[in-house]
Amino acid sequence: MYLNHYELKLYPFRTNPDPEFLWLGEKHKEALSILKYGLLKRDGFLLLTGDVGTGKTTLIRYFLKLIDSSALVATIHDPDMPAIDFFNYLSEEFKLLTVFTNKAEFLIHFKKFLLKAYSEHKSIFVIIDEAQRLKHEHLEEIRLLSNIELDDQKLINIFLIGQSEIEKILMDERNKAIGQRINLSYHIQQLDEIETIRYISHRLKVAGSKRGIFTVGACGEIFAISGGIPRLINSICDCALLSGFAEGSKVVDLKLINECKTDLRIPISTVKNHKNSAQYV
Repeated sequence: MYLNHYELKLYPFRTNPDPEFLWLGEKHKEALSILKYGLLKRDGFLLLTGDVGTGKTTLIRYFLKLIDSSALVATIHDPDMPAIDFFNYLSEEFKLLTVFTNKAEFLIHFKKFLLKAYSEHKSIFVIIDEAQRLKHEHLEEIRLLSNIELDDQKLINIFLIGQSEIEKILMDERNKAIGQRINLSYHIQQLDEIETIRYISHRLKVAGSKRGIFTVGACGEIFAISGGIPRLINSICDCALLSGFAEGSKVVDLKLINECKTDLRIPISTVKNHKNSAQYV
């Protein structure tokens, strides 16, 4: 709707995860390094956490593009399902071409699959997104899968990706057995104010922007409103661009951000005031 108005080729602030727009600030670089290390180390379990909207899923989608073709990967986007459905989901992802009706049958086939992959020098990864939705029963099934190993080699690597609640779940006495197996973990923090400005600038450039659109003051206010959470930053920026288009403005300033703050019903108590600097990003 507003692409021509701002001379953009793409919508820069859609909230759906898109690796094309991924901005690797220090926090996300560190998280990506942990993922890469987990890929190389192949040591069983890895845990990546972050609050809602901090870019975990976008980072994982980017990471999946980097994985060598010799690795076989199953990605589970919502693990909250009955055990047999979980097993059949893995069967589908790994192309086992079998629908299982009980756990024993699946484990027999899956062990054969893992041993065959190992003999062919292929690594097996299961990436579980929204891991905070895992219940004790799910974690027990995952632990069973991780028990399939050789004396000196893990046959399956499991990456748990989720909100901070998963850490509390893993600390539960009932889940200690799996919690103690996690050798790598990282928590993605929110962006700071400078990172927020760079994040906005990066997404505009990817979208085709050739000039400054957001004033620095507007970016500062976006940070204050969003708390540095990328998904909220996207929502505010998209609202501001739409409002600017409706008002015929080529620049997004503090006034437009304040209008969006009202439209998006963001609590005033969370907002810090920023001067409307004439600099642009």
